[in-house]
Amino acid sequence: MKNILGLLTMIAFVGLAFTNPVNEITTAKVDTDESSVVWRGYKVTGKHYGNVKIQSGSLDFDGEKLVGGEFVIDMTSITCSDLTGDYNGKLVGHLKSDDFFGVATHPTAAFKITKAIPQGTGNRYKIVGDLTIKDITKEIKFFADVESGSAEAKITVDRSEFNVKYGSGSFFDNLGDKTIYDEFELEVSLVTK
Repeated sequence: MKNILGLLTMIAFVGLAFTNPVNEITTAKVDTDESSVVWRGYKVTGKHYGNVKIQSGSLDFDGEKLVGGEFVIDMTSITCSDLTGDYNGKLVGHLKSDDFFGVATHPTAAFKITKAIPQGTGNRYKIVGDLTIKDITKEIKFFADVESGSAEAKITVDRSEFNVKYGSGSFFDNLGDKTIYDEFELEVSLVTK
């Protein structure tokens, strides 16, 4: 009997020694003042770029592994960096209008990570998530580099999937050099608190 109890005790001890500890999910809040989102839009005759602010956000970790996150973007904060004076005001006003993002009705956009897939060793992830613009939600995928306290990503978004039609060759014919390309880019730099 002593041998059986001793064997069971040893098996239990060995089992505990090789059991992976369960990490608790921790959430790192995004520092909205230190983080940035740069947008770039392209047309046949050139491009424009500017910024939009993150209203709130967080990244979720299981130990050091990224497992989730969600963000709210303040669409009313859209700026343009490559134009000045009246041209700047006209472009920003147009981007905020119903022709583009309709910020009076849709003042925020949102993104929620549904999968964060590690890409080998290091801190690179393939991010899969739901992007919501103008109350339309679509799945997008991109790569991100996530370090302790920061994250960087370049994201390409097809605006036509979110009912942003103005100047789009996907919706209108014979636009010629007035065509605005459907895809725009977001360069995201996050700093967490």
